[in-house]
Amino acid sequence: MMPIRNLLKAAYRSITKNRLRSLLTSLGIIIGVSAVIIMVAIGEGSQKSIEEQITALGSNLIIVFPGGSRMGGVHRGAGSRQSLTLDDVKDLEDQATLIDGISPVVSSAGQVVGGGNNWNTSIVGVSPQYLSIRDWPLKYGQMFTETDVRSRKKVALLGQTVADELFGGQDPTGEKIRIVNTPFTIIGVLAEKGQNPMGRDEDDTILAPSTTVLYRLKGGRNYVNMINLSAVSLEAMDAAQEEVRTILRSSHRLDPVEEDDFSIRNQADITEAATATMQTMTLLLGAVAAVSLVVGGIGIMNIMMVTVTERTREIGIRLAIGARGSDVLTQFLTEAVVLSLIGGLVGILMAFGASFVLNTFTPIRALIQPGIVLLAFFFAGTVGVLFGFFPARKAAALNPIDALHYE
Repeated sequence: MMPIRNLLKAAYRSITKNRLRSLLTSLGIIIGVSAVIIMVAIGEGSQKSIEEQITALGSNLIIVFPGGSRMGGVHRGAGSRQSLTLDDVKDLEDQATLIDGISPVVSSAGQVVGGGNNWNTSIVGVSPQYLSIRDWPLKYGQMFTETDVRSRKKVALLGQTVADELFGGQDPTGEKIRIVNTPFTIIGVLAEKGQNPMGRDEDDTILAPSTTVLYRLKGGRNYVNMINLSAVSLEAMDAAQEEVRTILRSSHRLDPVEEDDFSIRNQADITEAATATMQTMTLLLGAVAAVSLVVGGIGIMNIMMVTVTERTREIGIRLAIGARGSDVLTQFLTEAVVLSLIGGLVGILMAFGASFVLNTFTPIRALIQPGIVLLAFFFAGTVGVLFGFFPARKAAALNPIDALHYE
C-alpha cells in the first residue's frame, strides 16, 4: 500500500488537475455542510433567546390561571372560567409559607390620551410586589404602595413603548393621562423589557393598582385574570406550587374527587415546553439540510465514475506493473474523501460567515456550537467514503489487459 503522504499527493494532483470540475463536484458538500451548521445554529440561537426571555419573566415565577369551562359538553380551554378572585390572593398571602411575593393580575385595554397624543394599549392591575416578582426595575419614578391599592388610587406606571408614543421618550412623571376617560397621574416609567416568548411587546402596557383597574375600569367584578407568585427559592418551586394548589382547593371548597378549577404553571414548565419545541425544530432543520449532503455525495460518486473511465489506461498500467487492486481502491477512495473534506472545510467557513451576517445585520440569532461543526465535518468525510467506495471498487476490479486496450 502507498504511504499516506504519497496518497495525499496523488489525490491533490488529481483534484487540482481540473479545478473547475473539482469545485463543482464539491459544491454539494459545501452547501450541505454550511446549510446543516447554519440551520442548527439558528435553531440553537432561537432556543437560547426563548430561554432568556422566559428567565426574564421573573424570579422563581409561578403563575395561576383560571380553569377551563364547559359549554354543551365542549371544554373551552384553560382561562375560560372565572374562578380566581381577590379573596384567593388574600388567602394565599395569609397561608402560604413558601411564597416570597404575590400579585393579582387584572387585565384591561383601551385608549390612553396624554402629552397631546393618544395610544391604544393594555392596562394591567397589579400589587406593589409585581415588579419584584417579575424582576422589572423602574426607569423613572416609584412604584405605588399598598395604601394606593386599598384606596383605589388613580396612579399609573407607563411601559417604555407607551411613554415613547405619548411623551416622546421624555420623563412623564407627574403628568396626567386619561385611560378610557378616567384621569390618572403618572408616577413612573418601567425599564425596557422587550418581547415576551410569545412575541408580544412587554413595554406596550400600563401598570396600575389592581383594585383601581378592577373597580374603576372593569366595573367592579371581583375576578382576576391570573395570579403571579414568586417562590422563596428555585429549589422550593415544586413544593410552593403544591402548597398553592392545596390552599386554592381549600378556598374553592373542592371535594377530593373534583378536578382543580384552576391551573398552575412555573418557569420550569414553560422552559421545558419551549425547549422541547425548539429542539424538534432544530432537528427538523438539520435533517432537511442534511439532504443536500447526500445529494453532494451522489455528485461525488458520479464524477468519480467519470474519472475512473477517463483513467482506465492509467489504472491498467499500474495493475500491469505490479500494483494491487487494494492500492487502486485506496487511491481513488482517498481522492473522494479529500474532495469531501475540502468541501466540508469551505462549508464550515461559509457557515461562520453566514452566522456573522445574520447576527450583525438581522434580528435572527445564530449560535454555532463546536459539536455540530465537528459532526458536519465528520459527516462530510463519511459521505466521501460511502459514495467514493463504489467508483474506487470499480477501478480496483478492472482487468489489466482490458484496461490497457481501453480507448
